[in-house]
Amino acid sequence: MGNCIICGKPVDGLVCESHEEDVAFEFEGNSPSQLTPGRYYRGTVDGYADFGVFVDVGDHVTGLLHRSELDRRLESLDWQRGDTVYVQVLDVRDNGNVDLGWSIRQGDREFRGELVDAPDGEYHPEGYGDDAGTGSDADATDDEPATTHESNEHTPTNGGDTATEEAEPASPTMEVEEPDAPLARTTVDALDDQVGSVVRLEGEITGVRQTSGPTVFELRDEAGTVECAAFEQAGVRAYPAVDIEDVVALEGEVERHYGDLQIETETLEILDGDERETVADRLSSALEDEARPEDVEPIAGHDAVTAVEEDLLEAATTIRRAVMEARPVVVRHSATADGYVAGAALERAVLPLIREKHTRDDAEYHYFERRPLEGSVYDMDAATDDVTSMLEARDRHGEQLPLVVLVDAGSTVESGDGYDLLGIYGAESVVIDDNRGDAEIGEKVAVAVNPTLSGAEGATSTALAANVAAHVNAEVRADLRHLPAVSYWEAVPEGYLEAATEAGYDETALSERREAVSLEAYYQSYKDKRELITDLLFGEESDLAAHVSEQFRDKLEAELETARENLELEEVDGVTVAVLDTEAFTHRFDFPSTELLLDALHRRERGDDPFVTLGVDEDELRVRGTQPVDVRDLGDAIAEAVPGAGVGVVGGHDGVVEFLPGERDAVRAATLEALGETLS
Repeated sequence: MGNCIICGKPVDGLVCESHEEDVAFEFEGNSPSQLTPGRYYRGTVDGYADFGVFVDVGDHVTGLLHRSELDRRLESLDWQRGDTVYVQVLDVRDNGNVDLGWSIRQGDREFRGELVDAPDGEYHPEGYGDDAGTGSDADATDDEPATTHESNEHTPTNGGDTATEEAEPASPTMEVEEPDAPLARTTVDALDDQVGSVVRLEGEITGVRQTSGPTVFELRDEAGTVECAAFEQAGVRAYPAVDIEDVVALEGEVERHYGDLQIETETLEILDGDERETVADRLSSALEDEARPEDVEPIAGHDAVTAVEEDLLEAATTIRRAVMEARPVVVRHSATADGYVAGAALERAVLPLIREKHTRDDAEYHYFERRPLEGSVYDMDAATDDVTSMLEARDRHGEQLPLVVLVDAGSTVESGDGYDLLGIYGAESVVIDDNRGDAEIGEKVAVAVNPTLSGAEGATSTALAANVAAHVNAEVRADLRHLPAVSYWEAVPEGYLEAATEAGYDETALSERREAVSLEAYYQSYKDKRELITDLLFGEESDLAAHVSEQFRDKLEAELETARENLELEEVDGVTVAVLDTEAFTHRFDFPSTELLLDALHRRERGDDPFVTLGVDEDELRVRGTQPVDVRDLGDAIAEAVPGAGVGVVGGHDGVVEFLPGERDAVRAATLEALGETLS
């Protein structure tokens, strides 16, 4: 019989069942069956897999810390093989597999005691008593005194066998100390110089995350965001009345937790009345002042950008505000060269802001995500995916709902249902797109940056996004100057060429990056490929872009040669229509994509006279013309001519006509007739 090293209660061993989670254990067994589920163990990182981290917790005993158990992204962990870490044993399966859980505590001194877990019981580690203070007296409560680790004797408060030493009564003449003056308020940006000090913060709770140890509150003030850990007992919600959007006053000690600034919370109070109003007004005023750029300064003179200057400014303000409010920013862009470059422009601007406003080193992995989108429509499939992810992040990690930014996509009514789904949950959205848009979309999103809504043409989505990004973060403007010129396959506006030249990029460098990104955009198009795209667009080493662009040209030329040999030319009311059977005469599941091939084919084949390139697939057709073709009008004409073909248009004016495969020949004939009427 012994006494619990945490509360002093008589127990078999050295820790009672209710305080096992407050102790860091060193495992000396050699079989998984000797582990005790629920306990926290010191371990060593053995290696990584796509699904988690393998951790050695003892001799020939390895467990898996699955990525779903982490409180951050697996990619953001800076653990190296051989590093000492702390994990919780969740379960030992019948087959010997060990399931591990995340521990917010990653050091001996963050636990209230240390023990060795041996097959025959617990015992104190070697050197026990030589280093007083390993446990934390600050964690003790009236009925849970902490041990100082100074000896194997423990003095319980519940009537244990060991005698207690009576405290000397205070002398009547003894001076009584005056109570400490209230703490002066500090701000998040000043915490770096106050490590080890107790501070007072006032702000809004923007996130609440329950870990297997403390509850972690994310607090935002006018200067930034910091995580504040509050410990009730392991896995138990501290301050259950405090929730997201509450305005609070918090006091606690500034610490560095695994490299990140963190507050160890001592008191947390919800403010109301005049106190709440004062703090809320201060936050709102600071947010408004900082979020809105002072004026618009385009990267280069461009009529299409001038036409949307106010929308551009509003989009930049909305994105900046989301970062300052600690809301994640999710960029959804098309899986094309223009989409990837435009998305990378926003990424380049937002990530430094996130690092500036958050004290966590891995904040950029939590508060920014770039997700490529198939096609140019934000459909229910994509919206459902986003809603599922954001609700999981809210419920599992206490994150706020994100700002969803659609880039090179989402401007037409076909995206309306997706925006409606986001709106039901209160998630805000922004569109930055050069495709011909519908005015109705402006009513469903916070901001729509699209020159076609004002009758302007000639922009790319990258030109728009790069200008937005330059106003999101003026510090990276110089990094963005060449991106608009990268996004044009032909007829690059002179102003963007000059800006790229000033940035050190000649026409060869621009075309190599355009082609390289286009190739990489095709492969694993559902992934952001952050590091690779960054290297291609911003890296100083040009060999990478040159190497990849050479592959682009080889693959494209081979496909173009086949396509040109199989073109069928039709004359329709003085207009030459080049028809390519993309079902029969392209490698549909290899690079290039049908869209990219038709674009390149149209540029090669057209002349000065009216010319249309028509790609007809098994159940889709695409049109490229020397003069605009409204695909919606074309779809209506085909549907009238072939009523049983199930004709529909996806993507609006610039979209794709879909039809039933069984009516393919009739649809082709009706298309040629409709084109003749439209273009003559």
